[in-house]
Formats: sequence, structure tokens, C-alpha cells
Amino acid sequence: MSVERARENFQRYIDSAHEDLSMMAEDVVFTNMATGDRHEGIEGVRQMLQYIYHVAFDAHAETRTVLVTEEHALLEGDFVGRHIADFAGIPATNRAVRVPLCVVYDLENGMIKRGRVYFEVPALMQQLGVGPGAAAAAV
Repeated sequence: MSVERARENFQRYIDSAHEDLSMMAEDVVFTNMATGDRHEGIEGVRQMLQYIYHVAFDAHAETRTVLVTEEHALLEGDFVGRHIADFAGIPATNRAVRVPLCVVYDLENGMIKRGRVYFEVPALMQQLGVGPGAAAAAV
């Protein structure tokens, strides 16, 4: 598949705000690199995205950088939203969050085969009022 075609497929995913997963391979795997949590298959990835963006948080990704080759894609940006339900054992705080996010994708025939999610968990926990520096974040 050409770089242009891979870029079109990937951009469709970004533009859909994680709703259109038609460019995911059936055996896609997303891994949270901070925790090791894995989400397998299109339905597993869909459930993870739904939970993080629409259940635990009312959030979206603000994209800063996108790079696409025939075999890889990279998205750098911020996870931006409000904490509205239980997350990692933390009840809803209704706090606004802005957390650096980077995802490296492996592409195969233009389809997303793997996603490695680099998410600044310490920054999130601080903004939610738990962990080191939480008192400073609450000011």
C-alpha cells in the first residue's frame, strides 16, 4: 500500500474521533506502555476507547503531530477532558485534565495492527488530585 493510501486511512481514523475503526486489523492489539494493559481485537479496542473517552472522561485528543509511512504512524498530542466517572479506582472528580499522549502504530496493508500508547499517567494522577504534586495541581 502506498504512503498516500496509508495516510488517508489513518487520517479517517483520527477525523472520526476514535469512532471509525474500519481501518483496524481484526487481530489489532493496543498496549498501554505505562501499565502493560492490552486490548485485543477490534471490539476490545473499541471498548477501551469508549471507556477512556466517553465513560471515565468526557474527552478528546488534541492532535499536534501526525507522521505516516507505509508501515508506521505516530500521533502526538494531548488527552483533554473532564473526569466524570470512576477511573483506576478514583471516583469522579469533575476535574479538567490535559495529559500528554503519544501513540505509535504498526500498519500492515494500510490497517492498524498494533498501537503502543504512551500516556503520562503521573501527570493524570496529579491532575486528578492523587499522587505526588497533587496539592500543587489543585491550586
